[in-house]
Amino acid sequence: MRIFISTGEVSGDLQGSLLITALKRQAVAIGLELEIVALGGEKMVEAGAILLGNTSSIGSMGILEGLPYVLPTFQVQRAAIASLKQDPPDLVVLIDYMSPNIKIGTYMKQHLPDVPVIYYIAPQEWAWSVNFRRTDKIVGFTDKLLAIFPQEARYFREKGAKVIWVGHPLVDGMQDAPSRQAARTTLGIAPEQIAIALLPASRHQELKYLLPIIFQAAQTLQAKLPEVHFWIPLSLEVYRQPIEEAIERYGLQATVVLGRQKEVFAAADLAISKSGTVNLELALLNVPQVVVYRLSTLTAWIARNILKGSITFASPPNLVVMKPIVPEFLQEQATPENIIQAAMELLLNPRRRQQTLLDYEEMRQSLGEVGVCDRAAQEILQMLSETED
Repeated sequence: MRIFISTGEVSGDLQGSLLITALKRQAVAIGLELEIVALGGEKMVEAGAILLGNTSSIGSMGILEGLPYVLPTFQVQRAAIASLKQDPPDLVVLIDYMSPNIKIGTYMKQHLPDVPVIYYIAPQEWAWSVNFRRTDKIVGFTDKLLAIFPQEARYFREKGAKVIWVGHPLVDGMQDAPSRQAARTTLGIAPEQIAIALLPASRHQELKYLLPIIFQAAQTLQAKLPEVHFWIPLSLEVYRQPIEEAIERYGLQATVVLGRQKEVFAAADLAISKSGTVNLELALLNVPQVVVYRLSTLTAWIARNILKGSITFASPPNLVVMKPIVPEFLQEQATPENIIQAAMELLLNPRRRQQTLLDYEEMRQSLGEVGVCDRAAQEILQMLSETED
């Protein structure tokens, strides 16, 4: 049986790889031969997918920010649709990656309506819907939606989708994370050293809009706390050079690492991070964090004044429980001064730090039990067996 999986960006590649591992394991257990073709990245290849196009570095947030990626996205999308047309799979799984996946899902509905489509990790329309037509399209072509957040499940169920809440896959993904002590030993971090993780970018645009404010804040923190050392896990190797040049420019005591993200997170006393899935990883490892995000001024103006969008929260830990568990600073509020104040509070105020840990525990209860990827895989293989019948 043949499954086509479509996702993009670094986080989608990670989630895709976790799902493929569970699918392969369960397929072997029931004696099913499974071929998986995909749009994704290297992690999905390592998990056993045949890649039709690498989308891990094709991605952006925002209107103007997305313009450089229009052509490469279109090319990858066209190749995927050509493959679907020439050799239709038995089932399609879409993971996040909103615009391309809506086009692929719409194509399936129009041209291959007998091939079931499962949406796993739907776009966050439930959190900041500014375009209800997108929601209607997703519901229209999706045969089964596997939700990772309770609010997401409620939203899409109310809109008419067949929804199963499976929980968040990072609950599984963080099970093999090292302890704080083991991580600090591995990285050679002395007991008295303050380790701060800096996570400025998993998209190219973030090097421009987020790295300068995060590094300016780090520069001041270093002056205030001489025992601090910064750790920067790379999401993609291509970001190493601009980040290392910025470290030198800002005079930071910092170490850049690739492939040791869980160790860095587990060892950290604090993280200063862009908004994204990474915030949940930090929360699951009990790392206090300050979250920032910025888009271009024009994109922000269009979103507020033309699309009439409003965002209650941006970071997933806050979205899960709909309250400010972690300090987050968006657009004009994303300043070095705000980051520094919030970071110092989390580092030096034990009561504030303890409250964060208690809030993380509440958030954790809303992410489901361990076995998320297996539950998602079971739902997918069940639908696959129904098409075989």
